[in-house]
Amino acid sequence: MNISKWLDKKEAEGIDVSHIVLPEDLINDESPSETVFFKEIRPCSILCTGSHPFSMVERFGDWYYCRGRDKETGPHTTKQQWWMFTKDKDSPLKPPEHILNK
Repeated sequence: MNISKWLDKKEAEGIDVSHIVLPEDLINDESPSETVFFKEIRPCSILCTGSHPFSMVERFGDWYYCRGRDKETGPHTTKQQWWMFTKDKDSPLKPPEHILNK
C-alpha cells in the first residue's frame, strides 16, 4: 500500500490524518511524486552536521506532506520537526494569518 492510499483509508475510518505518524515501512518504501517547495537556511558549510531550519512540501498522490523545523536565533536549531498532511495544495504554501497581519 502506498502513502496516499493509506492516508485515504485512515481518513475513511474517521481518523484525523493531519498530524498522523506514518508507519516506517511506508516512509522508507516510497519516494514523493514531486517536491513542491523546499527551503533550508544553512549559512554554514555543507559539511555542517547541525540541525538547520527548513521547510518542505512534497506530494504523495492527492496528499501534500508539509514538514519543517523552525528557526532560532543562530544558524542551528534545537526545535522539534513539525509536519502535517493535507489535500489542499494552497494551504501549505500560504503564510499563516498572524504573519500576514503584522
